[in-house]
Amino acid sequence: MLRISNTVELVEHEIEITQIRAQGAGGQNVNKVASAVHLRFDIPASSLPPFYKERLMALSDQRISKEGVVIIKAQSHRTLELNKEDALARLRELIRRAIKQQKARKPTRPTKGSQRRRVDKKVKKGKTKALRGKVKP
Repeated sequence: MLRISNTVELVEHEIEITQIRAQGAGGQNVNKVASAVHLRFDIPASSLPPFYKERLMALSDQRISKEGVVIIKAQSHRTLELNKEDALARLRELIRRAIKQQKARKPTRPTKGSQRRRVDKKVKKGKTKALRGKVKP
């Protein structure tokens, strides 16, 4: 069971976890032990509520394919168990981030003081640059 929130949980058979060999440097242990994890989660076929599915599919994340399959590769730890936990935690965080409501931005206007300071800086910078010209004899 992967608990997403108080009401939503994912069953283990919905998450496919395969062992793979880790990439990169690491010596003999990396070359002979399959300690990295490839996690696959099919969004449309899952038991998530429709609202969760819609928000996940609308997310622009490179880990989500066009078909709605989330692929997470975890290989930062030396042991298989820690990499599994890391992959599941990253999946949980991805789902939580997708359902979080973004605050609507209220358009604001710059204050009179900030506008005045901006123009004063521009005038001062222009005067400095004007003094950089060639010196007349």
